[in-house]
Amino acid sequence: MANQLPFLDVQNLTKSFGAHLLFEDISFSVAERQKVGLVARNGTGKSTLLSILTGIEGYDSGEIIFRRDLRVGYLEQTPKFNPGDTVLEACFNHAGDDEKVLKAKQILTQLKIGDLNQTMGTLSGGQQRRVALANVLITEPDMFILDEPTNHLDLDMIEWLEGFLSRGNRTLLMVTHDRFFLDRVCSVILELDDKKIYTYRGNYSYYLEKRQERIDNTRAEIARANNLYRKELDWMRRMPQARGHKARYREDAFYELEKVAKQRIEERQVRLKSKNVYIGSKIFECQYISKQWSPEKVILKDFYYNFARYEKMGIVGDNGTGKSTFIKMLLGLVKPDTGRFDIGSTVKFGYFSQEGMAFDEQKKVIDVITEIADYIDMGGGKHLSASQFLQYFLFTPEQQHNYVYKLSGGEKRKLYLCTVLMKNPNFLVLDEPTNDLDIQTLQIFEEYLADFPGCVIVVSHDRYFMDKVVDHLLVFKGNGVVKDFPGNYTQYREWCSMKSKDEASTAKKTVVVKENRHSGQRRRMTYMEKKEYAKLEEDIAALEAERKQLEEQLCSGKLTVGELTEKSKRLPLLKDELDAKEMRWLELSEIGQ
Repeated sequence: MANQLPFLDVQNLTKSFGAHLLFEDISFSVAERQKVGLVARNGTGKSTLLSILTGIEGYDSGEIIFRRDLRVGYLEQTPKFNPGDTVLEACFNHAGDDEKVLKAKQILTQLKIGDLNQTMGTLSGGQQRRVALANVLITEPDMFILDEPTNHLDLDMIEWLEGFLSRGNRTLLMVTHDRFFLDRVCSVILELDDKKIYTYRGNYSYYLEKRQERIDNTRAEIARANNLYRKELDWMRRMPQARGHKARYREDAFYELEKVAKQRIEERQVRLKSKNVYIGSKIFECQYISKQWSPEKVILKDFYYNFARYEKMGIVGDNGTGKSTFIKMLLGLVKPDTGRFDIGSTVKFGYFSQEGMAFDEQKKVIDVITEIADYIDMGGGKHLSASQFLQYFLFTPEQQHNYVYKLSGGEKRKLYLCTVLMKNPNFLVLDEPTNDLDIQTLQIFEEYLADFPGCVIVVSHDRYFMDKVVDHLLVFKGNGVVKDFPGNYTQYREWCSMKSKDEASTAKKTVVVKENRHSGQRRRMTYMEKKEYAKLEEDIAALEAERKQLEEQLCSGKLTVGELTEKSKRLPLLKDELDAKEMRWLELSEIGQ
């Protein structure tokens, strides 16, 4: 195995569009069983690189070497189907035998595509993406190449896909902005930055740490080069043009030094804190809202909620449970069947929708923003110009004077976000704002929202983003049921997991007791069972004491990161052990002594 060629080997790959160089002489490889995440800013060539690897797009120079006879499954950002094909026909052109047909149906069910006789032309863009994803998974290729596989999946689907890709010996190269997904699935991160590629042999958390080290080291190298450059520049200016061999060698070294000294490392943005956003104490009140599209499709039933000042709410739930309909009712775009929204007079909404992006492609980026406003009043006599605002969201001065049609899909989404924020709203309503945004933009946006002095509602399947931004959740469970949860997404999933384990354990214990009570003739414990019964009582008492101690330690705030990790891992194992012993104790206690 050690001597085998990698599944994919890329050597000195260069790609440009006209005068615009995307990347130059980049090299990397993907070994068998490796799960690799590719991260980069919007517009730097992530999707183009995947298209090149799969033969859809050409390249200027370099080599791309796949292992012989390797089967590759590729999920592209915008899949294309024959609109007249049914879901069955669209998928089963890859699935020949009955076993594969069954597997395809199972995968489509997990991705919540239920009606297999629907034609592809009647499906939404998100549903078509899920059929395309199912297509790739069904083929069971040797290597998956996936471009944003979590877009248009709900949280349950994302967690299922995490498990699917993590299991077994699958090999994966993937572009995604989903940082939880990168953390849990990938063991290698490739970063495309400044036309070069950097390899980090770890998950997303490891990448963040090592990337910062790389940037700090580069800054130190540039600082050292600049000090030496000033001295050498003085020497170059004083020396005559006719130089000897040694002087020419020093001159060559000067030009190499100049390249290092003139490098530019992007400085961390100053956090954008507006003091000029005011919102009154009355925000909005949902007064017993009901809405249904049909008897089978109930969105809300007599829903009451009073939104508080400065609240940051996340809305989660499966696709089709009514999350987007709820915020459209709040914004007055959809009428409730009964009830009303009472909205405060100072509220000024800023709405980022899934389908709201529409630009004149022939306009320049800066003109799109200055048509809204020339500057934002930050309060305290400070103003931020349209150009400075765009730069804060990582549009370089050069990009600002580009035409919109030259932007990548992710850059257009980012520009749309800037148009919403430039209007200086005091209440942001964000429907899937993270789709297609790069990770650096997401980090800046998270900081912006953390400092935002107004109200926020976020509908998102991005768990990392939700954890950073929201302080509580509305959980849409379907059929008009909505639950309010006081915490972020991770806390909610942990609560759900503990609740389902407790319910399963209680149900199992109840079944065992009932079975033993109704099993007919009772018998007495054997000598060995009595010994086991006594030992179980001791073990259960010891485990209960350990659990109590562990829970106290985890809540103490005194543990190191290492201790916290170790004890967090021990707690669920301890609970499982305790459940098993309690179950056996119940079984024996029903036999009687």
